[in-house]
Amino acid sequence: MTIRQGGALLALLLAGCNAAPDNGALADAEARQAKEAALSGRIDCALEGAKNFDRTCTLDEMSSADGTVLVVGRADSGYRRLAIATDGRGVVSADGSAPAKVTIIGDDVIEVAVGKDRYRLPANTSGGN
Repeated sequence: MTIRQGGALLALLLAGCNAAPDNGALADAEARQAKEAALSGRIDCALEGAKNFDRTCTLDEMSSADGTVLVVGRADSGYRRLAIATDGRGVVSADGSAPAKVTIIGDDVIEVAVGKDRYRLPANTSGGN
């Protein structure tokens, strides 16, 4: 490649960078990735008061006589149990730990805070079945 060809290629690449990002498309892609990660057993979490999320927690589902329980594994080999509530609250703490605070943060995603830990879980936020 000559210097002139390299300069033309660089100019084309830079021209493409001037386009404004499509925030809707980015949000859709993030939601799709989060759902795929959850299906593969990984979820985003921010542990011990961390500001940033990373995909280091695991998610398993168990059925019991009392209903469905989510077991959220932590990178430090600990875990939390969250019971899926049937009264519209989303999930509640199932292991006697601090109460779970649930916030809808997007289409089909909730954030669950228990103590200093936060977890992003796939959820039906539209109210339909």
